[in-house]
Amino acid sequence: MPPPAPAAEPHDMDDVQAAASGDRAAFQRLYRAHVDRIYGAVLRLAGYDHARAEDLTQEAFIRAWQKLSGFRGDSAFSTWLYRLAVNVALMDIRSRGSDPVTMMDEDHIPDHGETPFCAAERDELERAIGKLPPRARAVLVLHDVEGWRHEEIGAELGMAVGSSKAQLHRARGLLRKVLGERS
Repeated sequence: MPPPAPAAEPHDMDDVQAAASGDRAAFQRLYRAHVDRIYGAVLRLAGYDHARAEDLTQEAFIRAWQKLSGFRGDSAFSTWLYRLAVNVALMDIRSRGSDPVTMMDEDHIPDHGETPFCAAERDELERAIGKLPPRARAVLVLHDVEGWRHEEIGAELGMAVGSSKAQLHRARGLLRKVLGERS
């Protein structure tokens, strides 16, 4: 599944139980504790479209509020929430009927904003990742950034493990091409 979450705050379970019973203040604490990590993951999957990532992050928290009573506690709340948010972002990619082959036109990539990256080339890298075809971008982000295994990616995106590996290889090659590196 996803990479290990930051250490859960001790009050997460108390807040989860309270929020599941309708306590909005408890849910607000959960939101504040987890929104940055969720937004970062969704932003990368959304191709660095900040407005879309904000919408998808809000959608993820709305769904979390709606499904909170079904949280069994088999995993950390942060893991459950992260998975829910990634599913929201992937469903958005699928619902848009994204063409898995074409690259996005640079004119449609939003301007740089605050992101979890710190590298000097952050803007160039964000634009390059944002130009990747949606499914290749999803595989690259889930594998290289979020730490998923190809089996998990394949199951989530409805593709064979080999297709996931091929999409990752393709995405990396496209990134090298876009960034001007030699293959």
